[in-house]
Amino acid sequence: MKIPLVAIVGRPNVGKSTLFNRLIGKREAIVDDQSGVTRDRHYSEVEWNRKYFRLIDTGGYVPDSPNQFEKAIREQVSAAISEADKIIFLVDSRDGINPADIEIAKLLRNSEKDIILAVNKVDSEKYESTTHEFYELGLGEPIPVSATVGRNIGDFLDIVSSDFPLLDEIELDTRLKIAIVGRPNVGKSSLTNALLGYDRSIVTDIPGTTRDSVDSILKYYGEEIVLIDTAGLRKKSKVDESIEFFSSLRTMKAISESEISIILIDAEKGLENQDQKIIDEAVSRRKGIILAVNKWDLIEKETNTAHEYEKALRKKLGNIDYLPIIFISALTKQRVFKLIELAKQIEEERKKKISTNQLNDFIAEETQKLPPPSTPTGREVRIKYVTMVGDHYPIFLFFCNYPKSVTDSYKRFLEKAIRRQYGFVGVPLTLSFKEK
Repeated sequence: MKIPLVAIVGRPNVGKSTLFNRLIGKREAIVDDQSGVTRDRHYSEVEWNRKYFRLIDTGGYVPDSPNQFEKAIREQVSAAISEADKIIFLVDSRDGINPADIEIAKLLRNSEKDIILAVNKVDSEKYESTTHEFYELGLGEPIPVSATVGRNIGDFLDIVSSDFPLLDEIELDTRLKIAIVGRPNVGKSSLTNALLGYDRSIVTDIPGTTRDSVDSILKYYGEEIVLIDTAGLRKKSKVDESIEFFSSLRTMKAISESEISIILIDAEKGLENQDQKIIDEAVSRRKGIILAVNKWDLIEKETNTAHEYEKALRKKLGNIDYLPIIFISALTKQRVFKLIELAKQIEEERKKKISTNQLNDFIAEETQKLPPPSTPTGREVRIKYVTMVGDHYPIFLFFCNYPKSVTDSYKRFLEKAIRRQYGFVGVPLTLSFKEK
């Protein structure tokens, strides 16, 4: 059973990001009164009364004209409908019903998804009466909430998660899950098809139609591996931002559901901003990462072409210098199965455990060679003990006398030392410092 996915939809400036932050319990999305501030996809997890679900904040698109507005709204909502198991439709009690609300309600009524109508900005009882007019939208009972002051949020979370399984009822799929992600047109579907040996990507010209993401099963030497493909799922659109929204939503979901992310970049275009964002997302979610440079067959080569290309790429990656880089061609199938071998190796690296004694001996040696810088008041920072925790990815827990005074550059020194000694290629490490 998969972890349920809930999307918050609504027109700009009804408080989607504020509600998102309230439900996840931390300030993650940028909140601003100016509509259209939330441009990037926001995606997080919510745990409530032993229930667990993923939440998407479908941040607002700022239209230039009424036509573009309708198109953008329709595309973002249909993207959310396509992805989510349940939709929170957020409206604004102070504004009443807006033409855009009617447009969204129409789309939601035609979907077969479970819709919860939330009326925001009901900060106190005196605003309760404003919720009744929203019955007109034909989406059942409007639920009054206040994302800003947190009014009714507990009851609201009970309603949202009422039919979700308890955390311990969610069966864990032990098969290796690999996400194939990257910018549009980088060759994701070609790579999926090359690995599977048949054409799996369905493309349709009917506007407004999307197919649900179907994971593919790759049989690899008797082992089942799940390929999570984000390809072939873009709709034709004149609104670039909606295409970006759609592919970004897919990318976040795929990374979140995988253990290993194969991030494809276009050999001819090199590493672009969007690629960097995808890498950052995979790093922040502590996934195993492979950087695959696709369309390598199109590059004119000399003796050191790959070496020079990799050097330039690593320079751009900066501190994320632990990723394996592989040059492939999905079209000619050059090195595509090497990706699966590499993914399996990285998954082993993610699960690797180092004994506490061994780790402490090694770290004591390293900190003797280069002790941590003193605190701003001149006190000596001493690392007393280190242990490795974390079931799903490596976390190193350092106990020391002044944890807040351990500088970022010293943390990087420790991380590099751990990698030099123990590997962890393609695996983001978490170093946590606590007071002993």
